Amino acid sequence: MHHTTRELRLAAALVEAADTLADGFDAGDHLRRVSDHCVELLAARAAGIMLVDAGRAVSFAASSRREEMALDLLQAQHTGGPCLDSYESGEPVPPVSIRVAHADARWPEFTERALRHDIVATFAVPLRRHGTLLGALNVFVPTLPDRTGSPGPVAEGGTPPCEAEVLVAQVLADAAAVGLRNHREFTQYRTLSAQLQEALSSRVRIEQAKGMLAERWGVRADDAFVALRQFARRHRLPLGEVASAVIERAVDDAALREAGGRPPGGLS
Repeated sequence: MHHTTRELRLAAALVEAADTLADGFDAGDHLRRVSDHCVELLAARAAGIMLVDAGRAVSFAASSRREEMALDLLQAQHTGGPCLDSYESGEPVPPVSIRVAHADARWPEFTERALRHDIVATFAVPLRRHGTLLGALNVFVPTLPDRTGSPGPVAEGGTPPCEAEVLVAQVLADAAAVGLRNHREFTQYRTLSAQLQEALSSRVRIEQAKGMLAERWGVRADDAFVALRQFARRHRLPLGEVASAVIERAVDDAALREAGGRPPGGLS
């Protein structure tokens, strides 16, 4: 089967966008790389991603090429623009002429800035994962794609160039969303695993400290535990930390006895 260079580049970009299960992952760099791939694959002037939470933009990432321009155009959409429209609908905003949108008073602030940057057309696709919307990918192109496919060539399968460009952008956006969610879940699992390990280690230390005190004082393990717990409460310390201090003999024995309701010099 013959594959074009563009198809191979797209496949490599998708693998990179989904490969986020690693330490040192940076969401900004991740989204910037996705934007770079979008520019390269679609011959766009620039591209950028807006992450949205509860209908409000929370962060931006733009392609390395014309990064300042892309960030400016993303930030101009706080009152409306293709990113917010795509996010709110959960569907792509197809390519639109900036001059036509400006004349129709559609996204006034955004189109005003886009004209200053000599942007001819733009479109946006949502970042979504299993129905959860994370934001939108905005592409800024030098020409308005032909919706009919004429006179330009029609993509394989009869897809007009206009639709093909949007589909490529959507695939990249979906891969970016998968990468973000995968890393978020990866981080949550790592955090939970660390918490469970710490809880287990703390429990082991507590049991060891109980045994040491019970043997040293000649009391039941339950009585030693009461002393540990009361000492921890009195000094507002984690029980595991007190247990570690007992094991390391770094806590005053008399203070522990007193916390347990026992005379410092002996048992009652």
